[in-house]
Amino acid sequence: FAAQRHVLTYMEDAVSQLLENREDISQYGIARFFTEYFNSVRQGTHILFREFSFVQATPHNRASFLRTFWRCFRTVGKNGDLLAAQEYHCLLQLLCPDFPMELTQKAARIVLMDDAMDCLMSFSDFLFAFQIQFYYSEFLESVAAIYQDLLAGKSPNTVIVPTSSSGQHRQRQPPNDCNPLDGVEASLFYQCLESLCDRSKYSCPPSALVKEMLSGVQRMTFYEFLMALAKHQGINRALGALPDKGDLFLDPAMDQEIEKLVAQVSGLSLSAPTSSSGDAAHLPVRSVPRISSPWKPLHHRRRMDAESEGSNEETDSSEN
Repeated sequence: FAAQRHVLTYMEDAVSQLLENREDISQYGIARFFTEYFNSVRQGTHILFREFSFVQATPHNRASFLRTFWRCFRTVGKNGDLLAAQEYHCLLQLLCPDFPMELTQKAARIVLMDDAMDCLMSFSDFLFAFQIQFYYSEFLESVAAIYQDLLAGKSPNTVIVPTSSSGQHRQRQPPNDCNPLDGVEASLFYQCLESLCDRSKYSCPPSALVKEMLSGVQRMTFYEFLMALAKHQGINRALGALPDKGDLFLDPAMDQEIEKLVAQVSGLSLSAPTSSSGDAAHLPVRSVPRISSPWKPLHHRRRMDAESEGSNEETDSSEN
């Protein structure tokens, strides 16, 4: 159970933060620190403003980051705004300052098919493509290797699948899907993917859903496979980080918090005393109520710049 839940990863991270901030933490005790740390892990707020190596360290971290990104920026889609890949990357960096541009570009490539990487994308199109590329990144690198080996005519028994970490995979150029005759036999492709899912130590989509995707076609290109993954609601539900596409812009819990905040601020404005002389001394001083938020590691706040601080308030309200 400890291995499946990556308990050691969180224990090491908690101890590391404890040692780094021991002077500040000593004011309220080690027991409270560990309680609040693991509460933040459970709530999914522990990944806010963390380094990318930690954000991608566990499946729970990845799902938490996806959920947080959706909740923070769903208004982009709700307002109907279209953004370029670079703009989506800036939003990702508000939550994870060192988030790699390469992952953002790969997600955009699923939507745009390499035709025009500077084109604008809807929030929903980018989000579901990004979810697949981010959560299943190691799996997709292995799939790309298998696909190219099949194109080269290798049999399933001789396909070499990368097994190292994401940063150490063999660098392969993505297949060129401009020719409509490109692609591999779907049944053969599935045999290789089924074997990959059985022995992979990384997160993989449910093999039954992958089989369902490939069973209705004779041949499939690599990017067609990526697009099918991104659009498959069954895979989205199995992953469990995002709502169905029809409910993407609904978040009642966050909306209630925003309504409470607006009501509180409006109430203060209406009840604030005024005078004909406009004396500012009659205005209430520091009476705006604070909304409680989950604990976040202290050293994150020191690393935030002015723009990130503005993002922090929005994110806090979204997680309560």
